[in-house]
Amino acid sequence: MKVELVTSLKRQATKILTELHDSKEPVLITEHGKPSAYLVDVDHYEFLQNRLAILEGIARGECAIADSRVTSHSEAKSKMAKWLK
Repeated sequence: MKVELVTSLKRQATKILTELHDSKEPVLITEHGKPSAYLVDVDHYEFLQNRLAILEGIARGECAIADSRVTSHSEAKSKMAKWLK
């Protein structure tokens, strides 16, 4: 992963963005020697957001199973029948 100072980002934003788009590799931005932010490609960011949404849905489903908040297939089918017409 590439690391850039925040001052470098201020001075060379166009160059850093061009390299980011070419390499698709995230850039760690540091301030005073400490990590401050990640700069990532838009497509990669959207991919990560979609993946996170899927994982959150799986986690909700696992919690529902653990709490016995489940419905049988036949019950779900009858409840959804009005929506499937």
